[in-house]
Amino acid sequence: MKNQTAHEQFKKFLKREKHRITPERFEVLDYALDYDGHFGADDLYIRMKMKKSNVSRATIYNTLELLAKCDLLAKRNFGDGVTRFESSYNRKNHDHLICTNCGNITEFRKTKIQEIVNEVCEELGFESVGYSFNIFGKCKNVKSCKNLK
Repeated sequence: MKNQTAHEQFKKFLKREKHRITPERFEVLDYALDYDGHFGADDLYIRMKMKKSNVSRATIYNTLELLAKCDLLAKRNFGDGVTRFESSYNRKNHDHLICTNCGNITEFRKTKIQEIVNEVCEELGFESVGYSFNIFGKCKNVKSCKNLK
């Protein structure tokens, strides 16, 4: 099974937090980890329904929150009022460029940003459990902008 370790991590979390362990929650986990990129709960719901899943919308919403608390998913907000998720399972930390015209999200990694986070935390006596760095702007090439508003 591709997500075996994630399943074990989630099962331990559910037991520890006294949540029910159900096949539907693990189905949501598998779809979420297999989703390429950022997604909202409704995006995942639609994808699962297209694959003939019987998991309810409420179960998807609730399970995504549990997966974020369990650190298998990262919760993201890109300034448009929509909560999105992305897999944090076996992924390196990264940052985002968000186009305010078309909504395109580009991921990037710069070790200097992580170094700054570490430096600030050290100086202020803070233990980081993660960070989110988003740069908002506009695609330089208007032709590459997806859905111009």
